[in-house]
Amino acid sequence: MATTITQDCINCGACEPECPNEAISEGKEIYIIDPAKCTECVGHFDEEQCAAVCPVDCCIPDPNNVETEAALLARAKALHPNKDFGATFPSRFAKK
Repeated sequence: MATTITQDCINCGACEPECPNEAISEGKEIYIIDPAKCTECVGHFDEEQCAAVCPVDCCIPDPNNVETEAALLARAKALHPNKDFGATFPSRFAKK
């Protein structure tokens, strides 16, 4: 599932530069995540980087965009065609 930013966002901007997919941008009042670009950092990190740096814990899983690890990895590969993700890759799914 894509990650979303709740209305609790304090508009600090800490999350934006951490996104490996450039999925985060400044919205009208809070930062927003483009679900078409969000991979929950699968292929890049073992946890969502936006959630890791958010000082108010407002980067959460979006229940309206539930996706499998395979779908998220496919999106990461499409967004980063020159990156070799290899057979094993960082993913929050690996923790389970």
